[in-house]
Amino acid sequence: MWFSLTVWRRGPVERRNDTGLATLTTETVLLEAAPSETAPRVTVQIPIYNELYVSERVIEAVCALEYPRELLQIQVLDDSTDATTDIVARVVAKARAQQIDIVHVRRAERDGYKAGALRNGMLSATGEFIAIFDADFVPEPDFLVRTVPHFDDDSVAFVQGRWGHFNRDHSWLTRLQSLAIDGHFLVEQACRGVRGYWFNFNGTAGIWRATAIEDAGGWQAETLTEDLDLSYRAHLRGWRGHFV
Repeated sequence: MWFSLTVWRRGPVERRNDTGLATLTTETVLLEAAPSETAPRVTVQIPIYNELYVSERVIEAVCALEYPRELLQIQVLDDSTDATTDIVARVVAKARAQQIDIVHVRRAERDGYKAGALRNGMLSATGEFIAIFDADFVPEPDFLVRTVPHFDDDSVAFVQGRWGHFNRDHSWLTRLQSLAIDGHFLVEQACRGVRGYWFNFNGTAGIWRATAIEDAGGWQAETLTEDLDLSYRAHLRGWRGHFV
């Protein structure tokens, strides 16, 4: 059984003209997806802390990912101290009743905050690859079939997806914020990715190779920017990122 035969991605591609000058162009690229019997196992981690209004949405979106169910593990890493925990428990119970491999992970202490939650989740993660979504993100159903094939390159530590915006036109403030974030992803990250330069994982909407996390020393909480920290350490160990 195939979970997808082909995946099309539209994004920046480097081309060289007759003079050898490199340019960026946008075109559609065909990615081959693997059959389910050879597809890798993936763990999706959802770190949550007091997210009353969006926790249900992100869990339901992750449960709807188009990937062989027997190869998908979902961890809701819930450090909440409010009614979010009750919401998560209800949604997780509903998903489990549908035979989805999902667990509600609680910690007695919030040691290390988000980095600590991710590190704790790694102890029971069964996936060869680890996808991460913050509570205010909603992955497209085809997220995994568009990102996992890029790990055919053994040097790739992580694949970072471009962020979108639900509320871009809500106000002048959200429009400015969206513009700034778009500049980061559509210009900086895209160009760095195409040229093979170093760029960092952005903490969410991406997927890591589990062995790369381990090789780089794992999630560490000594800094407020655990995503940037791990990206640097992975790069120093010879790994690289890929932007889609």
